[in-house]
Amino acid sequence: MYSNYYHMPYGYPYVTTPYLEHPYSRYPYPHYFQHSQMHYDTRQPVRGQATWTEGGAVTQCGIPWSKNNFMTVAVGGNSPYQCGQTIKIKNVSNQKAVLVTVVDKVTNYPANRVNLHRKAFEALGANVETGVINVEIIGSPELEEEKWGKYLLEIVLSANPNYKVTDYSKVSKTQQAGNKTREVYKFVLKSPQETINIQGTVVYNPDTDKINSINFKEV
Repeated sequence: MYSNYYHMPYGYPYVTTPYLEHPYSRYPYPHYFQHSQMHYDTRQPVRGQATWTEGGAVTQCGIPWSKNNFMTVAVGGNSPYQCGQTIKIKNVSNQKAVLVTVVDKVTNYPANRVNLHRKAFEALGANVETGVINVEIIGSPELEEEKWGKYLLEIVLSANPNYKVTDYSKVSKTQQAGNKTREVYKFVLKSPQETINIQGTVVYNPDTDKINSINFKEV
């Protein structure tokens, strides 16, 4: 099932490479992130590595690699990140970041290593010939806990297919007359030509989750 995951120009990780011999030597964090019994706060950035794949037809999560315009990732079997979760991956060499959806699991990957779809890998400004890059893995529990934020994110991704969402923030949550709640989120989108900020607003009934209105605007 995972034969297509390790699409490395030098056969990584099955042949001797500098990454295989010293996979974590560039960072001062301990090796215990590899152990399944280790638990850490997914709200905190974790230094690790990212490889890339062309994806496959079958995933352990049942979510296609094409989701979110291929901004997708596989995580280790013992990773704290779950199927369908949105996580942020930052390339430490250039500080480029992208939000990706967890669509698969790789049994023998440690918790601080991820396997990005090739398009997400390239969106980080990485050359696929390098095979592996050093990254920060940042869980997005704030977005996961705010279902309307994730809902708006899905719409933003669908409405802007040539852009990659690299960051987000919750702007406000207010109560309105008539038993309505208004939530506002800001999303940062990047293309090869520009960076734009989109503000998404949803007004809904908190008792029934019925949506009264959704609005997006560039800010």
